[in-house]
Amino acid sequence: MATREKGYALCVENRGAEDLEIRKVYRVLHDKGAAATGYMRVIDESGEDYLYPADYFVSVELPQKAKRAWTTNRGLAKQRGSNSRLQRTRSARR
Repeated sequence: MATREKGYALCVENRGAEDLEIRKVYRVLHDKGAAATGYMRVIDESGEDYLYPADYFVSVELPQKAKRAWTTNRGLAKQRGSNSRLQRTRSARR
């Protein structure tokens, strides 16, 4: 059964799985039983984990900063973000 995070995977196929987006990175959970039968346990758009064919994904290694961003509480991220560090430029045309 899925018990801990295994890593991340890039979706490269979604035939028959409309809840997966091609070119999107998903979190993958460790599941020996699924792996033995050619599947991966992936947390999809619903926020729940489901089994998908392993050949729908390519495992990827994310930089530490990206992993932290992935696991940061989204509510907390919204509270932090006043976008004061962004520089906005005005269009030359008006």
